Amino acid sequence: MKLTEKINSDLKESMKSGDKTRLETVRSIRALILEFEKSGSDKELTPEIELNLLTSAAKKRKESIEQFENAGRIELANKEKAELAIIEEYLPKKLTNDEIIEEIKNIASEIGAVSKNDFPKLMPLAAKHLKGRADGKVIKEIVENILG
Repeated sequence: MKLTEKINSDLKESMKSGDKTRLETVRSIRALILEFEKSGSDKELTPEIELNLLTSAAKKRKESIEQFENAGRIELANKEKAELAIIEEYLPKKLTNDEIIEEIKNIASEIGAVSKNDFPKLMPLAAKHLKGRADGKVIKEIVENILG
């Protein structure tokens, strides 16, 4: 099922269930999709673009959570956390650190990356391969550790 179809289905379910947070969050995702479709670009909504839209929405929520917590606005941080959890339902399953390490080691062996000088070759490939399944900061740390 395409993301657009799933969002529309979930939107109807959210309206019926009365879950206000879920309804607002699903509507915001739907708005992102509609904004992309009406942007005037002749690009088709591919799974990669869907992933980019969802990742961007999740990243905004994470940044908001941090800012609200720093400002002592716990109730707003909790609302953002609830929205983030809903957005993450649409994202691919996150990998564990061990799985990330294994994936990066495989990529490194494929391209022959062994030293810190190979970082510019390995990092973009690892980031692209693990996009949406691992946090960029974690990927960077692991790549640096593997390359010594």
